[in-house]
Amino acid sequence: MNKKLLSLFGLKWNPFLPDIPVEALLATPKLESFAFRVEQGILRDGGFALVTGEVGTGKSMAMRLLAERLARVPEVCVGSISRPQANLADFYRELGELFGLTLKPHNRWHGTKALRERWEAHIDTTLARPAVLIDEAQEMNGPVLSELRLLSSTKFDSRPLLSVVLAGDARLVEKLKREELLPLASRMRTRLVLDVATPEELQACLKHVIAAAGNAALMTKDLMAALADHALGNHRSMMNMAAELLTTAAERELAQLDEKLFLEIFGAPRKAAAPARAGRRA
Repeated sequence: MNKKLLSLFGLKWNPFLPDIPVEALLATPKLESFAFRVEQGILRDGGFALVTGEVGTGKSMAMRLLAERLARVPEVCVGSISRPQANLADFYRELGELFGLTLKPHNRWHGTKALRERWEAHIDTTLARPAVLIDEAQEMNGPVLSELRLLSSTKFDSRPLLSVVLAGDARLVEKLKREELLPLASRMRTRLVLDVATPEELQACLKHVIAAAGNAALMTKDLMAALADHALGNHRSMMNMAAELLTTAAERELAQLDEKLFLEIFGAPRKAAAPARAGRRA
């Protein structure tokens, strides 16, 4: 949405798109508690944390908030994996890039040694473990997950070198039940389970983002209630509907989004009239 259309509604940015500023995200008490436990526990002592939830329940938003919070911790190195579906060789390449090392994937012994030495030096200097955040972790291959577990500690698993946060949907939960991944599942020290949102929670989210974007009166209360009811507990579905309403309102140069517009765009389609039957011929 261009600046002209944003100015029509008095918005600094589109509040319904995924790329809203991280400071505009709603940090619920549940998210704040999880971030505190990661910062004070996982970041200091190392180990694994797990974020799970169904599609559209806010896992990526939670990871954005967590990444922002951890980045504010002095001298802490926080990186994220951009291609969770990568094979083992590419996984090592990306880890090397995150931590300023040129690794040769065909020589994993050397790669493991170099990464561990870099992490140990960081711990000795800052007393905090480097952190790696991996969203969409359900896409990771089993061998990569196992390698990450083996790579992240030393001295017979008594000295964690890395803080890892995995986020994924139900497929990740099922994957961690595999026999070869049970050792990793047992290392999850901190968990955040995101449930389907209530209508009240969805409305609170809408109120927060539109106020943060600069126009708390962008939507009527009835419209926010309708969006929350029709989203079926899914943040992403609600934001997609709201984004379409905003675009339509901009096209029509409306000053405010209301329930009438919602019913026009998302209301039940009218049934076509049944064709009249031809009378019998005499």
